[in-house]
Amino acid sequence: MPLLCKQCNGRRFPIAFTEERDALWLCEKCKNFVNIKDEIIREWTEQEIEENKLKLEDFNKNITKEKTPEIKRRSGVN
Repeated sequence: MPLLCKQCNGRRFPIAFTEERDALWLCEKCKNFVNIKDEIIREWTEQEIEENKLKLEDFNKNITKEKTPEIKRRSGVN
């Protein structure tokens, strides 16, 4: 598995594409996708970058910022 990029030695992340029925590995520094054999498939397009930013913003909006209540232990229980 190509966890590290050959060009910049940065970490790659797997991204699944349903139309390709396979996961490609993305290096965010070099902005390229490689397959499981570590061959560069294509570049990361501007449209994909914008879609990724929108998904991240939607995810951050939907996360609750409330603190979870503290769990209190009952006294006298071992």
